[in-house]
Amino acid sequence: MPAVGAALARSLPPGARIVHVSGSLPLAALAEAREAGRVVGSFHPFQSFPFERPPAAFEGSLIGIDASDEALADRLFQLARDLGGVPRRVPDEQRALYHVAAVLGSNLLIGLLGRSAGILQSLGWTREEALAALLPLVSGVVKNLAAEGLTGALIGPIRRGDPATVRRHLEELEKHGLEEAARVYRILGMATLELALEAGLEPAKGDEIKVALTG
Repeated sequence: MPAVGAALARSLPPGARIVHVSGSLPLAALAEAREAGRVVGSFHPFQSFPFERPPAAFEGSLIGIDASDEALADRLFQLARDLGGVPRRVPDEQRALYHVAAVLGSNLLIGLLGRSAGILQSLGWTREEALAALLPLVSGVVKNLAAEGLTGALIGPIRRGDPATVRRHLEELEKHGLEEAARVYRILGMATLELALEAGLEPAKGDEIKVALTG
């Protein structure tokens, strides 16, 4: 990125701004262009683009923005709004954790569904059959999240304080040689337990769930 920024600084006409679209890289990635007198910025859609998508894909999406001067920041904010997005300033010191959040909520979600599909495949399902079953489930969860928020959308054995089911899940996974899936279950179960307690799960039941997850 620094070399590209420097090359653009040399080749673009005077007054041209240089803006990158990386989620993880700070404005410092364009330091050489900035040192050459260019105004630089970043414009990152908090959205998934594994293939070409229409402009409507930006509708309602957060767009992380930063710029080395306020005039460019204003232009990028307006561009985000013109696309139907929701602009937010994400400065250099926030950029890495901002990108971690994006990866957890998108790429690693796909990895989680890969584990879930793998469990169904262990029962003799094809990957296509597993994915066909999981997609409506995930779509329903996303709709519930939009309507009720994190704690309101939470259901299942951890939310209802059912350590026996949690233990049975882990025993079955390990019995069938799905140790990696069990490890993922334990880690995400602890994260879910935090939300369940926030949603009103009795602390004593929370302690029982914690023992089931860590025992």
